[in-house]
Amino acid sequence: MNLPFLPTLSTLLIIISGVLVVIGWKLIRKKRKQAHKNVMIAASISALLFLVIYLSRTIIIGNTSFGGPDNIKIYYTVFLIFHICLATTGAVLGVLSLISGFKNNLPKHRRLGPVTSTVWVFAALTGVVVYLLLYVFYKGGETTSMIKAILGF
Repeated sequence: MNLPFLPTLSTLLIIISGVLVVIGWKLIRKKRKQAHKNVMIAASISALLFLVIYLSRTIIIGNTSFGGPDNIKIYYTVFLIFHICLATTGAVLGVLSLISGFKNNLPKHRRLGPVTSTVWVFAALTGVVVYLLLYVFYKGGETTSMIKAILGF
């Protein structure tokens, strides 16, 4: 199996980020504040590296369209849009959670943290499924603009 390097690397980074978020969540439940902070910073760095690779690849090369059977393309597209919404929401919530944490606004951080973590873990999981559908289960389609790759026209 010949997997593409950059999508594989970026997916690995998002998996690492998701796992670190789960670890960070467990650490804060054990009242290990400094360890929680360190792990969440590492999760954020991993997510940021993902974003840099993803955006660079999207701008320079383009996105890979779905190469699987036409009869499941609509399901893939709906799933992809759901993933994009989750990832965008997770990123915004992540930034807000980081800001509230660094500003020591603990009431806000405590409200945002569980929601952010849940959304981010599901965004990471759905991202892995998108990767599997694009590169592992089916051969990727053509590389094209983001809108064309998502909507298929």
